[in-house]
Amino acid sequence: MSKSKVTIRQVFTTIIWPRRGILFLGLILIIVSRLSGLVLPGATQYLMDDVIAKGDVEMLKLVLLAVAGSILVQSVTSYALTQILSVEAQRLISVLRSKVQRQVLRLPIRFFDNNKSGALVSRIMNDVEGVRNLVGTGLVQLVGGVLTSVICLVLLIKISPLMTLCVLVPVIIFGLISLKAFSKIRPIFRERGKITADVTGRLTETLSGVRVIKGFNAEKQEIKTFEAGVEKLFLNIKASLTSTSLITSSATFLLGLASTGIMGIGGYFIINQQMTFGEFLSFTLYLGFMIAPIVQMSNIGSQLTEAFAGLDRTEELMNMSPEDDGTVRTVKIDTIRGDVAFEDVSFGYEEGKDVVRNISFLAPSGSVTALVGTSGSGKTTIAGLAASFLNPQSGKVTVDGTDLATISLDSYRSQLGVVLQDDFLFEGTIRENILFPRPDSTESQLQAAVKAAHVDEFTGRFEEGLDTVIGERGVKLSGGQRQRIAIARAILANPRILVLDEATSNLDTESESYIQESLRGLMQGRTTFVIAHRLSTIRQANQILVVEGGRIVERGTHDELISAKGRYFELYTYQARI
Repeated sequence: MSKSKVTIRQVFTTIIWPRRGILFLGLILIIVSRLSGLVLPGATQYLMDDVIAKGDVEMLKLVLLAVAGSILVQSVTSYALTQILSVEAQRLISVLRSKVQRQVLRLPIRFFDNNKSGALVSRIMNDVEGVRNLVGTGLVQLVGGVLTSVICLVLLIKISPLMTLCVLVPVIIFGLISLKAFSKIRPIFRERGKITADVTGRLTETLSGVRVIKGFNAEKQEIKTFEAGVEKLFLNIKASLTSTSLITSSATFLLGLASTGIMGIGGYFIINQQMTFGEFLSFTLYLGFMIAPIVQMSNIGSQLTEAFAGLDRTEELMNMSPEDDGTVRTVKIDTIRGDVAFEDVSFGYEEGKDVVRNISFLAPSGSVTALVGTSGSGKTTIAGLAASFLNPQSGKVTVDGTDLATISLDSYRSQLGVVLQDDFLFEGTIRENILFPRPDSTESQLQAAVKAAHVDEFTGRFEEGLDTVIGERGVKLSGGQRQRIAIARAILANPRILVLDEATSNLDTESESYIQESLRGLMQGRTTFVIAHRLSTIRQANQILVVEGGRIVERGTHDELISAKGRYFELYTYQARI
């Protein structure tokens, strides 16, 4: 997987600048809020040196009115700030999640073969969460904190340059320590995203495969595996906490030293009447207003670092090449006739390890091509190449004379139907699953597909009929029932090219006879590729390709191959004896 690191410039141009209006409004609100907060320490000096010392009641009223007004302004601006920026941050998170999910679905099948679905869920949902600190109150508070500190610094210098210098030295040291710590934290946060994705992926697999786990009494094993992942995540969090605690501890120590120095210098100035008590009290309050944002900035800095780490991982996904980016697959096709040809095609999942080698054959329009052979011989790979799930490493697959590698996947797959051995059903109703490829189908079209696949044979026994909820992956149905729904879905799609991978493997003998009849109707006039271990199901195929070791070792009709008494004859007679 390619590595990518998001820069400040990228964040500014793609995330911050497009939302400059809202962020500018937020910045104005934070400035108003922080300036209002400075009224209190300024009013304290007047309270001590003018109101109390001189007994000026009228001045007391003005001071109280100013303080109350500043508090009201702070409350209103704080509420508005949260409403405006927090909502925009959540909107951005939603947009980014949709953008990442769209990109992930455009990636090639090989990517999904190499990544856990649970890990991808974590990356889509969690990695973009950090942007709330870029567009939300985090970034604005960071800018507002800097502004507040600068204003307070000017006021502190005005009151006492020497006392201010006593503060600046430890603050500068603290800033250097923070910068060093944040540079070390970002890789830790980046690794945390990976660990979280791995742990989430394993947990998703565990919950999905709970029947297998319980069937093999493997609960302890899975608990141990999950605990190991959680422990790894804990150690990562511990490492980040060590860095952030170093920042917090150094702030406490250095600013504590500064406070000690101020007490000594301020006490000396008051004793020698070089500073009033009101000025000293005002200085300490301004100091608190200057230091508080600095300490807060260390927390915000940690959040921003986490946001950048999450965006790093998001950028990795966004930089991956989709299977159809519109630059190579530029040919748009209308209605496919269905002539599919393999011309000296080779393919391997790993470099130098071909799974299929120099495959050549023609599947004419409307014909049925059966692929048989032992497990691992390359049958599914050939079907995957025909379905455009895989691209040949050498040679080419053509559809109606056009290289499939140049055809727009959208225009090709809109005329493709697939029924797999363990076909996937979505959580929802039977009706929703059958309508999946053509959600705008009419009720009569739906009922025709239901009858053709004999789905009505078992839905009639359900109280809700086609509106029965089948649970995650169709867990409430038998294997044969799930397969019939998958076949009905393919019938409704009305494809020109059809790929059947062990489509009748989960059916009992009676159901299989029904489905074989409906499949014959489905395959009529369509170019069909059938993968079958049960050779009795493919006797009527126009051509049978016997695949061994990634090569076609025999080809012909059922009768021709039986007469040849070669590999197909061996497989067929062996199954007949079982």
